[in-house]
Amino acid sequence: MTGRRRTRSTFLPGLLTRHARNGILTAGTAVACASLLAGCGVVPGTTGDVGADTITVMTWAPQSTEATNKPGMPAFALAYARWINAKGGINGRKLNVLTCNDHNDSVAAAKCARRAAKENVVAVVGSYSQYADSFFPSLEGAGIPYIGGYGITNAEFTSPLSYPVNGGQPALLAGLGSALAADCGPVVLIRPDTITGDQLPPLLDSGLKAGGHRASNDQRAAEDATEYDGQAERALRTTTTGTEDRGCVVPALGDRNGTFMDSFRRAREDYPEVRTATVLGSVDQTAIDATGGASGPYEGSYITGWYPVASDPRWDGMKRVIREQAFGDNRIDPADAGVQTTWIAYTVLRQIVESLGDGEVSADTVAEAMDDGLKVTTGGLTPTLRWRFQDKLAAVGFPRLVNANVTLQVVREGRLVSARKGFVDTTRTLENADVNY
Repeated sequence: MTGRRRTRSTFLPGLLTRHARNGILTAGTAVACASLLAGCGVVPGTTGDVGADTITVMTWAPQSTEATNKPGMPAFALAYARWINAKGGINGRKLNVLTCNDHNDSVAAAKCARRAAKENVVAVVGSYSQYADSFFPSLEGAGIPYIGGYGITNAEFTSPLSYPVNGGQPALLAGLGSALAADCGPVVLIRPDTITGDQLPPLLDSGLKAGGHRASNDQRAAEDATEYDGQAERALRTTTTGTEDRGCVVPALGDRNGTFMDSFRRAREDYPEVRTATVLGSVDQTAIDATGGASGPYEGSYITGWYPVASDPRWDGMKRVIREQAFGDNRIDPADAGVQTTWIAYTVLRQIVESLGDGEVSADTVAEAMDDGLKVTTGGLTPTLRWRFQDKLAAVGFPRLVNANVTLQVVREGRLVSARKGFVDTTRTLENADVNY
C-alpha cells in the first residue's frame, strides 16, 4: 500500500478548508479500506505495523560532517525513548525512535524524509536540517508533521505540516540586532555563503533598524573553511574605520564559529575595542571556555537564545533524562540549543499523545490535534504553544511562527548569564523585516 490517507496543501490563497480536508480524508479512507479488503493488513500512518502499543517517530540531524553537526539531538531522542519507556511509555504506548544522518546534504536529507514515510512514522521530532526544500515535499506528501525543527530555514515557518517550538534564526537575529543597536558602532555580520545564509542579514538589520541603527555590513564566508583570517581582518577594519564608537562583529557560522574566533583572536590584537556578539547555537558555554573564558573574545558579548540559560531549574527534567539514560554520552550537552529543542519537541509529542487518550495515534491524528488548537505547556521554557494555519506573523511570511520570544544573555567573567529577566518578544521587529523568499 502506498501513500497516506490525506495530504495537506501549502499556504496559498486557496488553502484547503477543514471541510475540504475532511472530503479528502473520506476518499482516502475508502481507498485504504479497499486495500485492506485486498489483504494489505495495516492502514499506513498508524502504528499497527509495529504493534498497536508502539509509536514510531524519527529524529534527524547532521553528524560527522565538515560543517554544522548536531549529534546530540538524535542521541538525546534515543535517551528520551529509553527514559519514557522505562516509565511505561506514553499512555501505555512504547516510543520507538528512528534516527537519520542528513550529512548536511540535500540528497541525504531527502532520503531521511523518504525513510520516515516508508517507516510510517507519526512525526519527525526535534530535528535539524538546512535542506527543507529537499525533505518537506516527502513529509507533506505523506502527511507527516515536523515538530520542533531547529528553525534554521524559512520553510519551517511556512509549511502547514511544520510545528516549530521556537522562533528560529529570525527571532534570534532580530533580538540580537535590537540589543546591539544601543551599544555598537558599525556592525559586521559574518555568515555562510549559502541560501540559508542569505536570509540572515535582513533579520539582523530589522533589529538594528528598530533601535535606530544603520544596517549591518554583510560579509559572506565559506561554511566549511579551515580558517577565516581574511574575513576576520576585513571585519575588524570595517568596524573601526571612520568612527570612534566601538564596533561589533557578529559571526553566525554555526559549528565554524570556533574556527572564525581562532582567526579573530589573532587579528584582534590591533583592535582591542571591537566586541563580538552572536546567537546561541553558534556559541555555548563550552565554546566560551575553549576561547579563553573571561580573557577570551566573547567576554562582554551579547548572545540571544530561545530559552532560559542552561543553569535555570526549568531544565531539571531534561537533565534528569540525561542523568538516568545518557550519563557519560559526550554527544549530549544540556547547554546545547539542539538538545534543548529536542527535549521541548518530545515534551510536545508527549502531550499530543496524551490528549488522544486511547484513540489512534497516527500522523493524521497527531497533526489534527495541533491544527485543532491543542495548547502545549513546556514548564516555562517557552510560552504556551498553540499552532494555527495562519498566525500573527503570516503577513510577513512566517505563518507558522508561534513563539517569537528570545532571551538575552551576556558573557560575564567567562560565564553565560542572563542579561535581562524573562523573554523579549520580537514579533513587532519581525513584522518590519525585509526578508525575500
